[in-house]
This record gives sequence, C-alpha cells and structure tokens, in this order.
Amino acid sequence: MSHNFPGPNFGFPHGDARLDFTDLFAFPKPGGASKSILIMDVHPSCGVDSKLTTAEPFATEALYELKIDTNGDAVADIAYRARFSPSPSGKQTATLRRVEGTEAAGTADGGQVIIEGAPVSLDREPQIAEADGHRLFAGWRSDPFFFDPVGAINNLQFTGADFFADKDVCSIVLEVPNSVLGNKEVGLWARTLDGTSGGWDQADRGARPSQSVFLPGDERDAYLAGAPADDDRFIAVFAHSLEHAGGYSPEEARRVASTMLPDILRFDPKRPVSYPNNGRLLTDDVSDYFLSVLTNGKVTTDKVGPHSDLLTEFPFLGPPHKTAAARRAA
Repeated sequence: MSHNFPGPNFGFPHGDARLDFTDLFAFPKPGGASKSILIMDVHPSCGVDSKLTTAEPFATEALYELKIDTNGDAVADIAYRARFSPSPSGKQTATLRRVEGTEAAGTADGGQVIIEGAPVSLDREPQIAEADGHRLFAGWRSDPFFFDPVGAINNLQFTGADFFADKDVCSIVLEVPNSVLGNKEVGLWARTLDGTSGGWDQADRGARPSQSVFLPGDERDAYLAGAPADDDRFIAVFAHSLEHAGGYSPEEARRVASTMLPDILRFDPKRPVSYPNNGRLLTDDVSDYFLSVLTNGKVTTDKVGPHSDLLTEFPFLGPPHKTAAARRAA
C-alpha cells in the first residue's frame, strides 16, 4: 500500500487514479525455482472517501515501470516498461518492453519488445500472454492489500475492519526467468510516468508500503517525484515524522529512518521470502510491520489479516469483485 490509502486530503497523483501506484510484490514462482513473480499494483477502484475511480484500467498516455538495480547503487540497470493502447471499445492491450543499461535509468518509451498486443483482463477470467520465457497479466484483480485505514485516520484506533476486502485494483503481473535478474540480490521499485504534457513526468513511485503516505509530510510531492539514489535527502523528514508518531529520540529516529531509505525492495530469489529483508508475499502483513516501526512498538497490529481469494497459480491475485459491465455502469 503505497497509495491504496492516499490519506486525508491526499489526492491521486496528477489527479489520475490510474497513475496511483499501490503495491509491489516479489517472490519465487511456487513450484518453479528458476523463475520469479513480480507484481505492480496501480489504480485502486475506490478511494477511502468511497469515491469510485474510472472504469478504464490503465492510462494510455502513461508508462508503468518496474525498475531493477543489479549492483546495489540504487540506480536501475534493468527496467520493464508497460504501455497500454487506447480503448474506444472499452478494451485495452498491453505492450511490454525490457530495457538494459543506462537507458533503464532514464525516462523514455523504448526498449526491446517482449510481449505485444496482450489483452487487458476486465472480468474474472485472467487473460495471460507469454513470450521469450516471460508471462504477463494486466488487468483488474481483487486487491490483495489488507488494512483498516479508517482506524488509521482515527488516531490508530483499529477495529479490524478491512476496507480492502471487497475492493479491486489493476495489476501488472510478470513471471520472469531468474537469469534476467542476475546472480545476486537485486533492488526493486515501481513508478508511473505521465505523458499528457508531451514529455514523461514521474507521477508516483515506491517499493516499501505506506512510507510515502505517513512519513514525508510537506515533502510528499518531492518524494514521489524523486529517485531512490537521492533518498538520503529525505532521512531528516522521515526522522521528524518518527519522532512525532513514535516518540523516538532524535538520534534513534534518524537511525530508523536510514533503514527505510532508499525506498527499495530487496529480493534474492535463491533465499526464502522475508519482508522487509527479502521480497514480499501477497500474504505478508506489511501493515503490522510498518505500524510497529511508526509507533516505536506502541501499536503492533490493525487486527486485519490476509485475504482468502488468492490463487495458487499465475497471476496469483484473486478475480475482481466487479465485472466490467458493473464497473462501467457505476
């Protein structure tokens, strides 16, 4: 949940819910040790204020990127870029590109085409495309995130009510050969780019859940437009928020803040998944982990657990709660 819960008075990036990055997951493929699953969720179907968002899954004048740092310098060495077609008939298709080297760290609509013309899933049955050792799913799914945001707004007075239990999200799910990730731990993050101005402007980014909602404060816009390689400049901002929320001493707040930045998800497919140290499973209770950090152990749970509609096979996320027809009617 980077922005599944935008928070009070927080709008969607560039005013477009389709550009709202919500979650990043990374785990070894179950039963397939030579491949990994990378999931980027965007576009929550409903805000905490109960306002519905658009029925079109992905913005056509946008790029959706998964960034991969292979050498530990917080700069992308590989990027997967998804671009979506216009949808005059209500249907979209996806093109997936892979970029390496210096271009991976840049901002452009380029790269080697891996999959082209993949259908975007609008209903319960997932449509999956395959090519060159990769599998791609893109479309509406049941939101796997679980949390009580109303309790968060209410001074962290949690009731166990899972706001996301019946909500949907748009997912980009990749199955990739581990060989494309290299031979050691990588750093992962996701971002969305808005092309409506004629260039590519970064609208949103993140890896570890909740940080950009609860911590940056007045620096939030600068943080979302930034890059992990420059995240040291936000340590003081994070530390200030931790002092206020958790009663940390200034020295301890700064130490804890430095463990949260750069905003990257570390992942080594050869090791067991263990958030936040290695990847993230769909069932990991990342909210409880974050609450413990945020409050310095004073609040350790929101009393909400994982969803029961997850699949055991690709694309692993449960089917959406609403059909395409119901979404258009709303």
